[in-house]
Amino acid sequence: MAIKPKYVKQLGNILLERYPQAFNTDFETNKDSVSELTTVESKSVRNRIAGYITRKKGGQAA
Repeated sequence: MAIKPKYVKQLGNILLERYPQAFNTDFETNKDSVSELTTVESKSVRNRIAGYITRKKGGQAA
């Protein structure tokens, strides 16, 4: 099953809306927060969501 960008964006926006204090511009921190706040089991999906949140918070891609 492919990872849909719409799913990543929707979940990322929901997390930012509900837990704005849990995220910042650091990808590693956001990755840990996504793991704690969701039941996403896939590492690649978790990383995509964390990356999307990092970009939304103003972080620069490496």
